[in-house]
Amino acid sequence: MPDAVPSSAAVSARMSRQLSRDTAPEVAVRKLLHAAGLRYRVNVPVPGMRRRSIDIAFGSAKIAVFLDGCFWHGCPQHATHPRSNAEWWRAKLAKNIARDRETTEHLQALGWTVMRFWEHESPDAVAQAVAQARRAVAASPRPTKRRP
Repeated sequence: MPDAVPSSAAVSARMSRQLSRDTAPEVAVRKLLHAAGLRYRVNVPVPGMRRRSIDIAFGSAKIAVFLDGCFWHGCPQHATHPRSNAEWWRAKLAKNIARDRETTEHLQALGWTVMRFWEHESPDAVAQAVAQARRAVAASPRPTKRRP
């Protein structure tokens, strides 16, 4: 993908301020999970994949939670398509979507439960879904290791 030239200094400045972690939706969900007594790790590297991280991870339960931004990850309801540098942006956003899919498939192949939510979803609903998944894993019988 060729380097894009910013369409203006204002656009360049705005894009450079975009958070890649600790976004408002992530923080809101994390506060609710913590208040519910759940403990987790944040921005955990995806095993075996460079430069990718899990927004909220329950390592022992193998639950990975991603809170995807509508613009950057192609939300079907809210995605927009920039007119400046349109072809570059189309390719960039398509690559993000493909990377998300690849990450999800990789984690699932490793036995992880992957939960993806959009930034516009209610933090309460997201936290409830995550807490329910976490409780389900805690309630399920763990396989016992047998010695040969």
